[in-house]
Amino acid sequence: MSTPEPKIVVTSTDMERLRTLIDTTSGDQAEALDAELLRAEVVEASELPPDVVTMNSRVVYRDEDTQETREVTLSYPKDASLERGRVSVLAPVGAALLGLSVGQEIEWQQPGGKSKRLRILSVTYQPQAAGETH
Repeated sequence: MSTPEPKIVVTSTDMERLRTLIDTTSGDQAEALDAELLRAEVVEASELPPDVVTMNSRVVYRDEDTQETREVTLSYPKDASLERGRVSVLAPVGAALLGLSVGQEIEWQQPGGKSKRLRILSVTYQPQAAGETH
């Protein structure tokens, strides 16, 4: 049994850029991101709480099954780099992190039917909170 999907918050700028990305990308990852965005509350950057994961945010999360923690930056595909800890928003974990806030948890099905559960522990950097809105 899966838990209900948590509420997510996305800035209007991120929503616009991500819609463009989805429109120019095909495949399951774009469809999964599209499904996430359909349930998002859209806000202006000035209204965004500082503990929400936005594009280019640095976030610490814990895998609730393995208790392993990771710190990653949520990135656009062109900036993604596993070596630099930059996860693409089109990757399943990237799409899952988008719009969550500290303390929230999300569960999703992985290929092969196994589920994965993550909890947001902290947002160590958020562009909007740092005054970077471009």
